[in-house]
Amino acid sequence: MIIGIDIRMLARGTKSGIEEYIINLLSNMLRLDNNIKYKLFYNGYKKVELEYDFLKLSNVTLKEFKIPNRLFDFFSQYFHYPKIDKLLGGVDIFFSPHIFSAPVSKNCKVITTFHDLSFENHKKFYSTSKNYWHFSMNPKSQAQRSNKIIAVSESTKKDLTKIYKIETEKIKVIYSGIGLEYGIWNMESRILEVKKKYNLPENYILYLGTLEPRKNIIGLIKAFEILNSKFKIQNSKFKLVIAGSKGWLYEDIFKTVRNSPVKDDIIFTGFIEDKDKSVLYNLADLFVYPSFYEGFGFPPLEAMATGTPVITSNFSSLPEAVGNAAIMVNPYNLDELAKAMKMILTDEKLRDILIKRGLKQTKKFSWQNCAEETLKFVLS
Repeated sequence: MIIGIDIRMLARGTKSGIEEYIINLLSNMLRLDNNIKYKLFYNGYKKVELEYDFLKLSNVTLKEFKIPNRLFDFFSQYFHYPKIDKLLGGVDIFFSPHIFSAPVSKNCKVITTFHDLSFENHKKFYSTSKNYWHFSMNPKSQAQRSNKIIAVSESTKKDLTKIYKIETEKIKVIYSGIGLEYGIWNMESRILEVKKKYNLPENYILYLGTLEPRKNIIGLIKAFEILNSKFKIQNSKFKLVIAGSKGWLYEDIFKTVRNSPVKDDIIFTGFIEDKDKSVLYNLADLFVYPSFYEGFGFPPLEAMATGTPVITSNFSSLPEAVGNAAIMVNPYNLDELAKAMKMILTDEKLRDILIKRGLKQTKKFSWQNCAEETLKFVLS
Protein backbone atom coordinates (compact mmCIF):
# COMPACT_ATOMS: atom_id res chain seq x y z
CA MET A 1 0.00 0.00 0.00
CA ILE A 2 1.34 3.41 -1.00
CA ILE A 3 -0.25 6.59 0.38
CA GLY A 4 0.51 10.06 -0.94
CA ILE A 5 0.11 12.99 1.44
CA ASP A 6 -0.07 16.67 0.57
CA ILE A 7 2.20 18.71 2.87
CA ARG A 8 2.26 21.96 0.87
CA MET A 9 0.77 23.74 3.87
CA LEU A 10 4.12 23.43 5.66
CA ALA A 11 5.96 25.45 3.01
CA ARG A 12 5.36 28.81 4.73
CA GLY A 13 7.11 27.82 7.94
CA THR A 14 4.27 29.22 10.09
CA LYS A 15 2.17 27.29 12.58
CA SER A 16 -1.54 27.95 12.56
CA GLY A 17 -3.97 25.26 13.67
CA ILE A 18 -3.80 23.48 10.31
CA GLU A 19 0.00 23.24 10.35
CA GLU A 20 -0.19 21.94 13.92
CA TYR A 21 -2.68 19.32 12.75
CA ILE A 22 -0.47 18.14 9.88
CA ILE A 23 2.76 18.00 11.89
CA ASN A 24 1.28 16.21 14.91
CA LEU A 25 -0.84 13.83 12.85
CA LEU A 26 2.04 12.75 10.60
CA SER A 27 4.47 12.48 13.52
CA ASN A 28 2.22 9.79 14.95
CA MET A 29 0.51 8.20 11.93
CA LEU A 30 3.55 7.49 9.78
CA ARG A 31 5.01 5.28 12.54
CA LEU A 32 1.98 3.03 12.94
CA ASP A 33 2.69 0.52 10.17
CA ASN A 34 6.09 0.16 8.50
CA ASN A 35 4.53 -1.90 5.71
CA ILE A 36 2.73 1.18 4.41
CA LYS A 37 4.85 3.40 2.19
CA TYR A 38 4.27 7.16 2.26
CA LYS A 39 5.17 9.69 -0.43
CA LEU A 40 4.92 13.30 0.76
CA PHE A 41 4.06 15.90 -1.88
CA TYR A 42 5.99 19.09 -1.10
CA ASN A 43 5.70 21.80 -3.72
CA GLY A 44 6.46 25.50 -4.07
CA TYR A 45 8.92 27.77 -5.84
CA LYS A 46 9.88 29.20 -2.45
CA LYS A 47 9.50 27.00 0.59
CA VAL A 48 11.19 26.39 3.91
CA GLU A 49 13.55 23.51 4.59
CA LEU A 50 11.69 20.84 6.53
CA GLU A 51 13.22 19.36 9.67
CA TYR A 52 10.86 16.80 11.16
CA ASP A 53 11.73 13.41 12.62
CA PHE A 54 9.04 11.63 10.57
CA LEU A 55 10.95 12.51 7.39
CA LYS A 56 13.74 10.16 8.54
CA LEU A 57 11.48 7.10 8.72
CA SER A 58 12.40 4.27 6.34
CA ASN A 59 8.85 4.07 4.92
CA VAL A 60 8.65 7.81 4.15
CA THR A 61 9.85 9.54 0.99
CA LEU A 62 9.78 13.32 0.60
CA LYS A 63 9.03 14.31 -3.01
CA GLU A 64 9.96 17.95 -3.59
CA PHE A 65 8.84 20.04 -6.58
CA LYS A 66 9.43 23.68 -7.49
CA ILE A 67 6.29 24.44 -9.49
CA PRO A 68 5.00 27.93 -8.51
CA ASN A 69 1.84 27.21 -6.51
CA ARG A 70 -0.22 29.89 -8.26
CA LEU A 71 0.55 28.27 -11.59
CA PHE A 72 -0.05 24.80 -10.14
CA ASP A 73 -3.41 25.88 -8.68
CA PHE A 74 -4.50 27.45 -11.99
CA PHE A 75 -3.79 24.30 -14.01
CA SER A 76 -5.30 22.13 -11.26
CA GLN A 77 -8.58 24.01 -11.26
CA TYR A 78 -9.10 24.51 -14.97
CA PHE A 79 -7.31 21.53 -16.53
CA HIS A 80 -7.15 19.03 -13.63
CA TYR A 81 -3.49 18.68 -14.41
CA PRO A 82 -0.85 17.68 -13.42
CA LYS A 83 -2.01 14.55 -11.63
CA ILE A 84 -0.31 14.51 -8.24
CA ASP A 85 -0.29 10.73 -7.96
CA LYS A 86 1.67 10.59 -11.23
CA LEU A 87 4.12 13.25 -10.02
CA LEU A 88 4.72 11.09 -6.97
CA GLY A 89 5.45 8.04 -9.09
CA GLY A 90 2.15 6.31 -8.33
CA VAL A 91 0.10 6.01 -5.13
CA ASP A 92 -2.99 4.01 -4.19
CA ILE A 93 -4.53 6.70 -1.98
CA PHE A 94 -3.97 10.44 -1.79
CA PHE A 95 -4.62 12.17 1.53
CA SER A 96 -5.14 15.94 1.60
CA PRO A 97 -5.02 17.29 5.18
CA HIS A 98 -6.23 20.67 3.85
CA ILE A 99 -8.32 21.97 0.95
CA PHE A 100 -5.54 22.63 -1.54
CA SER A 101 -6.52 21.66 -5.07
CA ALA A 102 -5.33 18.10 -5.69
CA PRO A 103 -6.07 16.52 -9.10
CA VAL A 104 -5.37 12.78 -9.23
CA SER A 105 -5.90 9.92 -11.67
CA LYS A 106 -9.26 8.19 -11.92
CA ASN A 107 -8.23 5.07 -10.00
CA CYS A 108 -6.60 6.96 -7.11
CA LYS A 109 -8.79 7.36 -4.03
CA VAL A 110 -8.87 10.77 -2.34
CA ILE A 111 -9.43 11.51 1.36
CA THR A 112 -9.65 15.16 2.42
CA THR A 113 -9.70 16.78 5.85
CA PHE A 114 -12.00 19.77 6.27
CA HIS A 115 -11.14 21.89 9.29
CA ASP A 116 -14.02 24.34 8.99
CA LEU A 117 -16.23 26.21 6.56
CA SER A 118 -15.79 29.64 8.11
CA PHE A 119 -15.00 31.03 4.65
CA GLU A 120 -18.54 30.09 3.61
CA ASN A 121 -20.32 31.23 6.78
CA HIS A 122 -18.33 34.38 7.58
CA LYS A 123 -16.84 35.91 4.43
CA LYS A 124 -16.68 39.30 6.19
CA PHE A 125 -13.94 37.96 8.46
CA TYR A 126 -11.59 37.48 5.51
CA SER A 127 -9.74 39.85 3.22
CA THR A 128 -10.73 40.14 -0.43
CA SER A 129 -7.64 38.20 -1.49
CA LYS A 130 -8.30 35.44 1.03
CA ASN A 131 -11.94 35.13 -0.08
CA TYR A 132 -10.74 34.90 -3.67
CA TRP A 133 -8.28 32.16 -2.71
CA HIS A 134 -11.03 30.11 -1.10
CA PHE A 135 -13.20 30.66 -4.18
CA SER A 136 -10.39 29.57 -6.50
CA MET A 137 -9.77 26.39 -4.49
CA ASN A 138 -13.43 25.42 -5.04
CA PRO A 139 -13.72 23.44 -1.78
CA LYS A 140 -17.29 22.34 -2.57
CA SER A 141 -16.05 20.53 -5.67
CA GLN A 142 -13.19 19.03 -3.67
CA ALA A 143 -15.63 17.74 -1.07
CA GLN A 144 -17.83 16.22 -3.74
CA ARG A 145 -14.89 14.60 -5.57
CA SER A 146 -13.35 13.13 -2.41
CA ASN A 147 -14.09 9.48 -1.73
CA LYS A 148 -14.06 10.18 2.00
CA ILE A 149 -13.92 13.25 4.21
CA ILE A 150 -12.49 13.74 7.69
CA ALA A 151 -14.18 16.50 9.70
CA VAL A 152 -12.35 17.71 12.80
CA SER A 153 -15.63 18.31 14.67
CA GLU A 154 -19.34 17.54 14.55
CA SER A 155 -19.82 21.25 13.84
CA THR A 156 -17.74 20.99 10.65
CA LYS A 157 -19.56 17.81 9.63
CA LYS A 158 -22.88 19.58 10.07
CA ASP A 159 -21.70 22.44 7.85
CA LEU A 160 -20.50 20.02 5.16
CA THR A 161 -23.87 18.31 5.00
CA LYS A 162 -25.87 21.54 5.19
CA ILE A 163 -23.86 23.84 2.90
CA TYR A 164 -22.29 21.38 0.44
CA LYS A 165 -24.99 18.68 0.65
CA ILE A 166 -22.41 15.95 1.33
CA GLU A 167 -23.92 12.66 2.46
CA THR A 168 -23.20 11.94 6.11
CA GLU A 169 -21.96 8.39 5.38
CA LYS A 170 -18.99 9.86 3.54
CA ILE A 171 -17.83 11.94 6.55
CA LYS A 172 -16.12 10.79 9.72
CA VAL A 173 -15.46 13.06 12.68
CA ILE A 174 -11.96 12.56 14.07
CA TYR A 175 -10.91 14.93 16.83
CA SER A 176 -7.44 16.42 16.88
CA GLY A 177 -5.13 16.01 19.86
CA ILE A 178 -3.30 18.10 22.43
CA GLY A 179 0.49 18.12 22.40
CA LEU A 180 2.31 16.47 25.29
CA GLU A 181 4.31 19.68 25.75
CA TYR A 182 1.29 21.36 27.34
CA GLY A 183 1.37 20.78 31.08
CA ILE A 184 1.92 22.48 34.42
CA TRP A 185 5.29 24.24 34.69
CA ASN A 186 7.14 24.84 37.96
CA MET A 187 10.70 25.41 36.72
CA GLU A 188 11.47 28.88 38.10
CA SER A 189 14.37 29.69 35.75
CA ARG A 190 12.27 28.87 32.68
CA ILE A 191 9.36 30.94 33.98
CA LEU A 192 11.58 33.96 34.58
CA GLU A 193 13.09 33.57 31.10
CA VAL A 194 9.69 33.64 29.37
CA LYS A 195 8.38 36.52 31.50
CA LYS A 196 11.39 38.62 30.54
CA LYS A 197 11.32 37.58 26.88
CA TYR A 198 7.72 38.76 26.34
CA ASN A 199 7.61 41.47 29.00
CA LEU A 200 4.81 39.71 30.87
CA PRO A 201 3.16 41.35 33.91
CA GLU A 202 2.60 39.64 37.25
CA ASN A 203 -1.14 39.10 36.73
CA TYR A 204 -2.78 38.86 33.34
CA ILE A 205 -5.69 37.66 31.26
CA LEU A 206 -4.42 35.89 28.14
CA TYR A 207 -5.53 35.54 24.54
CA LEU A 208 -3.25 33.45 22.31
CA GLY A 209 -3.94 32.95 18.62
CA THR A 210 -3.83 34.67 15.26
CA LEU A 211 -4.83 38.34 15.23
CA GLU A 212 -7.78 38.41 12.82
CA PRO A 213 -11.49 39.42 12.91
CA ARG A 214 -12.88 35.90 13.35
CA LYS A 215 -11.18 35.61 16.74
CA ASN A 216 -13.25 38.51 18.17
CA ILE A 217 -10.25 40.24 19.74
CA ILE A 218 -11.94 43.64 19.52
CA GLY A 219 -14.82 42.18 21.54
CA LEU A 220 -12.33 40.95 24.12
CA ILE A 221 -10.76 44.42 24.37
CA LYS A 222 -14.20 46.00 24.86
CA ALA A 223 -15.07 43.40 27.52
CA PHE A 224 -11.78 44.17 29.27
CA GLU A 225 -12.81 47.84 29.34
CA ILE A 226 -16.12 46.85 30.96
CA LEU A 227 -14.25 44.69 33.48
CA ASN A 228 -12.21 47.72 34.50
CA SER A 229 -15.20 50.04 34.79
CA LYS A 230 -18.56 48.40 35.43
CA PHE A 231 -17.15 45.20 36.99
CA LYS A 232 -13.99 46.66 38.51
CA ILE A 233 -12.05 44.22 40.67
CA GLN A 234 -10.88 45.64 43.98
CA ASN A 235 -7.29 45.34 45.25
CA SER A 236 -6.04 43.74 42.02
CA LYS A 237 -4.71 44.97 38.70
CA PHE A 238 -4.93 42.57 35.78
CA LYS A 239 -3.39 43.29 32.40
CA LEU A 240 -4.67 41.92 29.11
CA VAL A 241 -1.99 40.08 27.13
CA ILE A 242 -2.78 39.53 23.45
CA ALA A 243 -0.31 37.02 22.07
CA GLY A 244 0.13 35.79 18.50
CA SER A 245 1.03 36.77 14.98
CA LYS A 246 -0.85 39.21 12.77
CA GLY A 247 -3.34 37.61 10.41
CA TRP A 248 -5.50 39.39 7.88
CA LEU A 249 -7.54 42.56 8.61
CA TYR A 250 -5.75 43.04 11.92
CA GLU A 251 -5.45 46.86 11.67
CA ASP A 252 -8.75 47.57 13.46
CA ILE A 253 -7.52 45.63 16.49
CA PHE A 254 -4.59 48.00 17.02
CA LYS A 255 -6.79 51.02 16.28
CA THR A 256 -9.22 49.88 18.98
CA VAL A 257 -6.41 49.64 21.52
CA ARG A 258 -5.01 53.08 20.61
CA ASN A 259 -8.44 54.59 21.36
CA SER A 260 -9.10 52.51 24.47
CA PRO A 261 -9.22 54.06 27.98
CA VAL A 262 -7.29 50.98 29.22
CA LYS A 263 -4.66 50.97 26.47
CA ASP A 264 -1.85 51.13 29.03
CA ASP A 265 -3.02 47.81 30.46
CA ILE A 266 -3.00 45.95 27.13
CA ILE A 267 0.17 44.21 25.97
CA PHE A 268 0.86 42.75 22.52
CA THR A 269 3.61 40.12 22.55
CA GLY A 270 3.74 39.31 18.84
CA PHE A 271 4.71 35.82 17.69
CA ILE A 272 5.13 33.21 20.43
CA GLU A 273 7.65 30.42 19.93
CA ASP A 274 6.26 26.91 20.33
CA LYS A 275 8.59 26.16 23.25
CA ASP A 276 7.20 29.16 25.17
CA LYS A 277 3.45 28.65 24.72
CA SER A 278 2.96 26.28 27.63
CA VAL A 279 4.75 28.63 30.03
CA LEU A 280 2.69 31.58 28.79
CA TYR A 281 -0.53 29.66 29.52
CA ASN A 282 0.80 28.60 32.93
CA LEU A 283 1.51 32.16 34.02
CA ALA A 284 -1.93 33.47 33.01
CA ASP A 285 -4.66 33.92 35.62
CA LEU A 286 -7.29 33.33 32.96
CA PHE A 287 -7.43 32.38 29.28
CA VAL A 288 -10.14 33.97 27.13
CA TYR A 289 -10.94 32.81 23.59
CA PRO A 290 -14.16 34.50 22.41
CA SER A 291 -13.94 33.36 18.77
CA PHE A 292 -16.98 33.67 16.52
CA TYR A 293 -16.18 30.45 14.69
CA GLU A 294 -13.77 27.51 15.04
CA GLY A 295 -13.43 24.23 13.23
CA PHE A 296 -11.89 22.68 16.35
CA GLY A 297 -10.14 25.21 18.59
CA PHE A 298 -6.73 24.21 19.96
CA PRO A 299 -5.94 27.13 22.35
CA PRO A 300 -8.71 26.58 24.95
CA LEU A 301 -7.66 22.94 25.35
CA GLU A 302 -3.97 23.86 25.47
CA ALA A 303 -4.74 26.34 28.25
CA MET A 304 -6.76 23.74 30.16
CA ALA A 305 -3.87 21.27 29.94
CA THR A 306 -1.68 23.77 31.79
CA GLY A 307 -4.17 24.21 34.63
CA THR A 308 -5.49 27.60 33.51
CA PRO A 309 -9.26 28.33 33.71
CA VAL A 310 -10.90 29.13 30.38
CA ILE A 311 -13.68 31.31 28.98
CA THR A 312 -14.71 30.66 25.40
CA SER A 313 -17.62 31.02 23.00
CA ASN A 314 -20.73 28.87 22.91
CA PHE A 315 -20.53 28.91 19.09
CA SER A 316 -19.53 26.32 16.42
CA SER A 317 -17.19 23.55 17.62
CA LEU A 318 -16.01 25.11 20.86
CA PRO A 319 -18.68 23.51 23.12
CA GLU A 320 -17.58 20.11 21.73
CA ALA A 321 -13.97 20.80 22.60
CA VAL A 322 -14.33 22.20 26.13
CA GLY A 323 -17.36 20.23 27.36
CA ASN A 324 -18.33 21.35 30.88
CA ALA A 325 -14.78 22.45 31.71
CA ALA A 326 -15.04 26.12 30.68
CA ILE A 327 -17.34 29.07 31.06
CA MET A 328 -19.06 29.54 27.69
CA VAL A 329 -20.55 32.88 26.65
CA ASN A 330 -22.23 34.50 23.68
CA PRO A 331 -19.28 36.23 21.94
CA TYR A 332 -21.53 39.10 20.88
CA ASN A 333 -22.60 39.82 24.48
CA LEU A 334 -19.67 41.78 25.91
CA ASP A 335 -21.31 42.38 29.31
CA GLU A 336 -21.71 38.61 29.67
CA LEU A 337 -18.06 38.10 28.74
CA ALA A 338 -16.85 40.74 31.20
CA LYS A 339 -19.01 39.29 33.97
CA ALA A 340 -17.60 35.79 33.34
CA MET A 341 -14.08 37.21 33.55
CA LYS A 342 -14.87 38.81 36.92
CA MET A 343 -16.40 35.58 38.25
CA ILE A 344 -13.32 33.49 37.52
CA LEU A 345 -10.85 36.12 38.71
CA THR A 346 -12.62 36.57 42.06
CA ASP A 347 -14.14 33.16 42.87
CA GLU A 348 -11.45 30.72 43.99
CA LYS A 349 -13.91 27.83 44.31
CA LEU A 350 -15.06 28.29 40.71
CA ARG A 351 -11.44 28.51 39.54
CA ASP A 352 -10.58 25.22 41.24
CA ILE A 353 -13.59 23.48 39.71
CA LEU A 354 -12.72 24.69 36.20
CA ILE A 355 -9.06 23.77 36.56
CA LYS A 356 -9.88 20.20 37.66
CA ARG A 357 -12.48 19.77 34.94
CA GLY A 358 -10.10 21.21 32.35
CA LEU A 359 -7.30 18.78 33.19
CA LYS A 360 -9.78 15.90 32.91
CA GLN A 361 -11.29 17.16 29.63
CA THR A 362 -7.95 17.40 27.82
CA LYS A 363 -7.25 13.70 28.40
CA LYS A 364 -9.95 12.96 25.80
CA PHE A 365 -7.82 14.43 23.00
CA SER A 366 -4.74 12.48 21.95
CA TRP A 367 -2.67 12.72 18.76
CA GLN A 368 -2.04 8.99 19.00
CA ASN A 369 -5.78 8.28 18.93
CA CYS A 370 -6.24 10.81 16.14
CA ALA A 371 -3.50 9.09 14.09
CA GLU A 372 -4.89 5.60 14.64
CA GLU A 373 -8.44 6.61 13.73
CA THR A 374 -7.24 8.54 10.66
CA LEU A 375 -5.16 5.67 9.27
CA LYS A 376 -7.98 3.20 9.88
CA PHE A 377 -10.43 5.46 8.03
CA VAL A 378 -8.01 6.12 5.17
CA LEU A 379 -7.48 2.38 4.64
CA SER A 380 -11.13 1.33 5.06
